[in-house]
Amino acid sequence: MSVYPEFHSAGVPRETAPPQTKAKPTNNGDDSAVVWTPIAEEAARAANVLHPDESLLPRPAHRRVITVANQKGGVGKTTSTVNLAAALAIHGLKTLVIDLDPQGNASTALSVEHRSGTPSVYEVLIGEISIAEAAQVSPTSPNLYCVPATIDLAGAEIELVSMVSREARLKEALSPEALDQLQPDYVFIDCPPSLGLLTVNAMVAAQEVLIPIQCEYYALEGLSQLLRNIELVQQHLNPDLGISTILLTMYDGRTKLADQVTSEVRGHFGDVALRTVIPRSVKVSEAPGFGQTVLTYDPGSRGSMSYLDAAKEIAIRGAKREGA
Repeated sequence: MSVYPEFHSAGVPRETAPPQTKAKPTNNGDDSAVVWTPIAEEAARAANVLHPDESLLPRPAHRRVITVANQKGGVGKTTSTVNLAAALAIHGLKTLVIDLDPQGNASTALSVEHRSGTPSVYEVLIGEISIAEAAQVSPTSPNLYCVPATIDLAGAEIELVSMVSREARLKEALSPEALDQLQPDYVFIDCPPSLGLLTVNAMVAAQEVLIPIQCEYYALEGLSQLLRNIELVQQHLNPDLGISTILLTMYDGRTKLADQVTSEVRGHFGDVALRTVIPRSVKVSEAPGFGQTVLTYDPGSRGSMSYLDAAKEIAIRGAKREGA
């Protein structure tokens, strides 16, 4: 079975095929019928996730720096950041995650050290160390790096206020020369759930914004303010910034509301919204508690497959834009 399922017109992954009979050789050389089971199906998917074809996803011609932002909490910013990064890394693309949230949840999910005193994004912002000095390799993949956030970052916004070029501190730290030491293909910046100075720094440093939107009514409230802030950053600080991706998260196909939110978002944003939607999944929620992404925690689960599909879409869309 392919790692990446087909999509139907509503943008939701097609349901698993109905039970079918498969043949497998026996010791006496005869073929005997083997009944399909959900466990066998999930095991096959997990094998494809853990041993992918690394050439399947295109490498970007130019390094992509993507800010994952939404001032509403609980919409899947950190979850999407770490799982998309892990999916790209598993396919051989070198990926760097910058944890810009003082809570340090991305650092936890990627199982990197982020106790107070650890070299972190805080020291990078104030200019004490380089991005390469703060980056740690995640146990998830040798292609996946993370610059952790420690509790020191909680007071960074106050300190940044009096600094020169306070909105561009992260951009300066992520200069091409600094990133060349790590040579990532993708850089994901995980923002805090606010529109403060840290989020502005992330937007100034990036070329793309990825907005996760929860498939619930309240998730749409406040979205206009986020779009307005992005527009202001475009006008005054970073004209190269653009919204490249909308990712619908926590989709529950049992509710009409999820379909209504999906339709409304697709109607407003058009092709910017990915066809893949991320389902509400217990496995996705459990994985950070074990210091893992869902791709390593339960590689055959629906959540894992959905993030692989989303990563594939992001990589292929980016390649098409570069080739246009």
